[in-house]
Amino acid sequence: MLNTTLQFLLDVFVQGFACILLFRFLLQWLRAPMRNPFGEALMSLTNFIVLPARRYIPSVWQLDSATLLFAVLVELLYLGLLLWLQGYPYAHFPWLALLVWSVVKLLAMSVYLLMSALVAQAILSWVNPYTPLAPLLHAITQRFLQPIRRVVPLLGNVDLSSLILLVLCQLILIVPVAMLESLAARLL
Repeated sequence: MLNTTLQFLLDVFVQGFACILLFRFLLQWLRAPMRNPFGEALMSLTNFIVLPARRYIPSVWQLDSATLLFAVLVELLYLGLLLWLQGYPYAHFPWLALLVWSVVKLLAMSVYLLMSALVAQAILSWVNPYTPLAPLLHAITQRFLQPIRRVVPLLGNVDLSSLILLVLCQLILIVPVAMLESLAARLL
């Protein structure tokens, strides 16, 4: 019972923080506007660790490498603590396997974040299309929707590109990400 409680707390706080760091990295990579309530909350939650680290960790290819590095490290910490809770022997702790597994988990989280943005954009387009989050969601999804819209025509006045992108995201999670997770699990 205690292990289940600790695992739940790790899922919520440690992996949640890794997801927040990853989302900040992805928003900066996609050049999404951060002047909205969600972007400002994201920045205030992560500035305490990212801003001091930027003095020592330079940007690579104009990407916020400090934020990405911290996302990987927090996910690595999460997976290490998870293995520790499950009684993994520390005599031969698999750091390389954990690093690979962390990167794969962050890749899966990125796909889930894209899927969440697609669903949120669809719901908000029905409820409140002029919400302050609309430009943020547009910046996240448009880079991925535009190639599909060039290939798939409108069906009447219905745009199916979001649905097709959701199906493609699921396929990415089922095939390559699942294969990478099994590879990382074999390294353990």
